[in-house]
Amino acid sequence: MVVRLRLQRFGRTHSPFYRIVAADSRAKRDGKFLEVLGTYNPIANQDGIKEVRLKADRFKYWLSVGAQPSDRVGWLLGKFGILPPPPVPYRPQRSIPKSERNSESE
Repeated sequence: MVVRLRLQRFGRTHSPFYRIVAADSRAKRDGKFLEVLGTYNPIANQDGIKEVRLKADRFKYWLSVGAQPSDRVGWLLGKFGILPPPPVPYRPQRSIPKSERNSESE
């Protein structure tokens, strides 16, 4: 059984709220899970703060037994120092203005 650390969506339309869970990779996104490991609210409050609550000891346990984080959960864990931050993709075209990009490729 492959265990994934992933987001489980709750909340209303246009107001997402996520639980971070350890779940079997074959389970549905909002389906059966093994353990709730934290919460993530991507909607900023009045102070501009996005709320994240993590059980760091449980994350370390699941990672030690081979659980694989999803891309977004890996990014969150990198922000909080539980995992090393994911590498920044190399995009050389982004540093060149669009007007100059088209003239170089022709």
